[in-house]
Amino acid sequence: MVRKKTTKKPKKQPKPKPKPKPKPKLKLKPKPSPVQQQVVYGARAKKKDTTYSAKDIYVLQGLEPVRKRPGMYIGSTGIEGLHRLIYETVGNSIDEAIMGYCNEIKVSLLPKNRIRVEDNGRGIPVERHPQTKKSALETVMTTLHAGAKFGGKAYASTGGLHGVGVSAVCALSDWMRVEVCRSGSKFAQEYSKGKPKTKVEKIGKCKQTGTTVSFEPDPEIFKEIKFDLKKILNYLRQQAYLTKGVKISLCDLRTDEKSSFSFYFEGGLPSYIKYLTQGVTPRHQNIFYGLGEGNGILVEAALRYTDEYECYEESFANNIHTEDGGSHLTGFRTALTRTFNDYARKNGFLKESDENLTGEDIREGLTAVVSVKIKEPQFEGQTKAKLGNPEAKTVVEQVISETLTDFLERNPQDARSIIENCILSQKARKAAKAAKQTILRRGIMEGLALPGKLADCISRKPEESELYIVEGESAGGSSRQARDRRHQAILPLRGKILNVERARLDKILASKELRSLIIALGTAIAEDFNLDKLRYHRVILMSDADVDGSHIRTLLLTLFYRYFKPIIEKGYLYIAQPPLYRVQSGKRAEYAYTEADKSEILSEFRKVKSKEKKEVEELEKGKITGITIQRYKGLGEMNPEELWTTTMNPENRILLKVNIKNAREADRIFDTLMGDEVLPRKKFIEAYAKKVKNLDI
Repeated sequence: MVRKKTTKKPKKQPKPKPKPKPKPKLKLKPKPSPVQQQVVYGARAKKKDTTYSAKDIYVLQGLEPVRKRPGMYIGSTGIEGLHRLIYETVGNSIDEAIMGYCNEIKVSLLPKNRIRVEDNGRGIPVERHPQTKKSALETVMTTLHAGAKFGGKAYASTGGLHGVGVSAVCALSDWMRVEVCRSGSKFAQEYSKGKPKTKVEKIGKCKQTGTTVSFEPDPEIFKEIKFDLKKILNYLRQQAYLTKGVKISLCDLRTDEKSSFSFYFEGGLPSYIKYLTQGVTPRHQNIFYGLGEGNGILVEAALRYTDEYECYEESFANNIHTEDGGSHLTGFRTALTRTFNDYARKNGFLKESDENLTGEDIREGLTAVVSVKIKEPQFEGQTKAKLGNPEAKTVVEQVISETLTDFLERNPQDARSIIENCILSQKARKAAKAAKQTILRRGIMEGLALPGKLADCISRKPEESELYIVEGESAGGSSRQARDRRHQAILPLRGKILNVERARLDKILASKELRSLIIALGTAIAEDFNLDKLRYHRVILMSDADVDGSHIRTLLLTLFYRYFKPIIEKGYLYIAQPPLYRVQSGKRAEYAYTEADKSEILSEFRKVKSKEKKEVEELEKGKITGITIQRYKGLGEMNPEELWTTTMNPENRILLKVNIKNAREADRIFDTLMGDEVLPRKKFIEAYAKKVKNLDI
């Protein structure tokens, strides 16, 4: 708004009143520290009466930055960050192996949460460092961005670009000891929380060379210190496949029942592909393996197609698993799409009028691993989840295009099987697209025509809304009466849904029950999936506590894992836990969710907490009168009040949040339990039959 000029004379300002005498100063409480103060930014910020001078500038010395912000260096201080300490330490030994100076690595899990990693590499130098004036060993262990991986001579391709791997481990360890065998002598030094406790000392002689690093994580940093044997084994097995000809062993010495494992693979990536695809049917006999080099980058890749519908890809840069992919994986995918399209047109599988195969068509049923060795890797983030080198894309694309073309020409039967599968995938994709256009119209997906069987909640805020997916119409009726209409919606499903592990998307969209579920969720499906349109931030699977209920729950979990995985990853999927028993004594009734709950309630009712086991057994069999036990076989057996009290009331209910700790292991389990092959499922049942509890027959 522009103000108009005026010719009026300004009014005379009144004389200022005399300032009042200052009041005596009050004694103030000590000011909070800058961390405690809440700072407001922007136009409405108020100035704080604080000083800001050179003394307020903190310079973190040595490894203090790692201890102050451990998440920046190892990702987190949870279980994943804890295990990264092992990975970073083993990574140094792997770098020695990549360079050809090490062929054996030993990892030991010791009592008192200690880890020991040994290799027969060259050994870390111990002589005086010209810049730091300290031992080179101490410099490497206690200084950030210090190592032989920056000069480009001692290591041509390594994973330790930032020079903080083993030094971060040192910083986050309550105790660490490094022993080095080099030049016929053994040297040792100990550290605590990133600082040396002793000097580098010569402690004896040794004929071999190598480095041994032992450490104990700092409980001040890691609130839970519990090493997962299976997680470590998976990592070491993976490294052994990627570094063929190197023996990697693991010994678990934490208990009297000692165990040991060894990995050694001459086959490299093709052997890894065999391992990843075991238990599923391959679509072609020979595994593709491509090897090549360009611009100083070594490229390896292997792939195989199976009868699965999902795609599984792993990518590595200098043996570091790049979980978020990067330029090397992009180059691999580009090469795959172009090469298969060129081959299909050249050999008459695709006519001139046919559309090209898309990346989605080509990756259906694909299991692939791509690995690059690069001199100066550029990772995004310290945890190295994504490779950023643009030159890697060009080199990978060139190497894969050449080697894959040669593979297809040399193996025409394999080529035919792969191309025919890709074309079949293309047809299914088009059929699914047509189904979505006719069935899941835009208006439907926006909630304008929700399924009639859905008893929706009043609230339209996803963050406070819940969807109960209920087994059967009778349970659906009880849960409708029991629910809190403001926040809880009910969708009953009739019988067992389609096993999506054995069906493509067009078949899924043809299922009335699954269409209702997809529309109720509001997210759409496949490439149209949009998590932001999810209508409920709690999706709860509620089925009977029997074999049929477990089967239905497994079918639903398969559906969510295959087609709605972001819902699981976001933490929106839950499993309701209805009670197994109702135990009543007189007017008092308690609900038991497990066998242990039932025993505890019985003991409490009869006050036999410390009495003989025989009396409890007699009580459970009903020989002692006065107590009635009702076993719930289904949700329909509960009246609405019971269902609300035990299973749906947020104050009392028990919900299990579904999460994915290991995506590949989860994938394998779903393949085994829900796939077409009977033999793997039979072996799984035989292996775990004795561990099954609460199985109704």
